[in-house]
This record gives sequence, C-alpha cells and structure tokens, in this order.
Amino acid sequence: MSAFGFVSVRADSAQERGKRAIEDCVDAMGGSKFLSLDNVVESGRAYSFYRERLNGLTIARITRRFLNKVEDPSKDLAVLERDDFGKKLDYGVLFQPDDAYEITFRGARPLTSDRFERYKRTTISDIFYILRERLHEPGLIFESRGSDVWDNNPVEIVDITDSQNQVITVYFHKTTKLPVRETWVRRDAKDRNDEETIYMKYREVNGVQWPMTLQRSRNGEKIYEMFADELQVNAPKISTQMFDLPSGIKKLKPDQ
Repeated sequence: MSAFGFVSVRADSAQERGKRAIEDCVDAMGGSKFLSLDNVVESGRAYSFYRERLNGLTIARITRRFLNKVEDPSKDLAVLERDDFGKKLDYGVLFQPDDAYEITFRGARPLTSDRFERYKRTTISDIFYILRERLHEPGLIFESRGSDVWDNNPVEIVDITDSQNQVITVYFHKTTKLPVRETWVRRDAKDRNDEETIYMKYREVNGVQWPMTLQRSRNGEKIYEMFADELQVNAPKISTQMFDLPSGIKKLKPDQ
C-alpha cells in the first residue's frame, strides 16, 4: 500500500473512533433525555482566582435553558443563561443570545463587547453545548487522537473541528465515557489564550448525567471554580421570561 493510502486509512479510522467516542458520550449522558434537555439549574459556591490566588467567593445559582437549534450554531447562541450571586441571589449576570447585562440594585448595565464575545466563544466551545446544540452542524469533524492517561484516568482524546477551523480537544473517560477535560485556543486581535475546563463528580438527575464540579484555567492559571451542591434537570417553571430584564429596571450606561 502506498504512503498516501496508509495515511487515508489512518485518517478514516481516527474519524470513526472519534465519532464512536461522541456517540458513547451522548449515551452515557442520558441519550435522548440529554439531547432533549430543556434546562439545568446548578446551585452552590463559585470561586474566582487571580494569578492562582483566591480573588472572590460567593453563593451562586447558574440557570441555563437550551433553545431549538439556530441557523448557525457555530456563531449564534442557542441557550439562555442567568447567573445569580450572593446570599440573597440579588445580583448577577443575564446572558441572552444577542445581549448580556450585569444586574444590581442600581439597575442593568450592558456587558462590554469583549466580555460578551468571550462568553459566547466559551459557550459554543463547551462540550455539553456542542453535544446538545451543534452535533449535526455542517462541517463538524470528530477525530480521535487515541488513548492516554490523564490525571490517573484512562481517557480517549478527541479533536472536534468546526467549519471555522476552531479545534476543541476533549478527554473522555474510557470507563464512564463522560467528558473529564477539554482544551481549546481563544484568539482575539491581540492575544492567544489557552483555555481549559475540567469536569468532575457527575450526578444523575432525571436520567441525565451532569458534573457537579467545574474548574476553568486560562494560560495555565486557574481562574474559576464552581462546586454545586444542588442540581436540577428539567426543573419546572423555567420559562424564557426568566431571562428577560425585570420590568421597569433602570438601564445604565455601558462601562467605557
């Protein structure tokens, strides 16, 4: 067999292994129950870090509602998110497909464009968002990089490449088939940022597996952790109106 033929066989088998890892993960996450997931509510403690040192901690409730597929899921968000913080959960951030606001007792202030763009890129690169919203996106390629050991866990490593040549590398546990780590590169006009998310302590609720602990790092430095002690899947009364700005709230000027 020629060298070209050998490369072709290897590439085909790598893609088949990648697709199989994705299919196994969807089944492990809950199959059709995961794919039809409407909402997830995580309640617990959130920690922020600066240069590896604790910079802040708070009570947090993260509410997400998944929407129907959008026209271009690689660019347009198909999820609503509301992050409430504090003992009374009386301040936070509201993320809509086209806008985002910081909400305090003073009113609602639009997020800066760079912060909102960072949120969007992080969201569409999240493996659970990819599995729920982008699985059949045109041009999406799944390619296995083989088996390895990461953090003493046997893993299958898969590169997910979209039509914009954005590559998200996901580590799937060989036994549970669930994601334990993902890495990707976020570029802007000035910088390259190496992003990493680690998923731990999965719990099954209403037939869906979801991680209770999440840790994010940027350029090798830990920046955020979320420890959930309560998890709701397909919670009742989570409507799109929850993600609207409160009626009559004062709209503040964006930060410069």
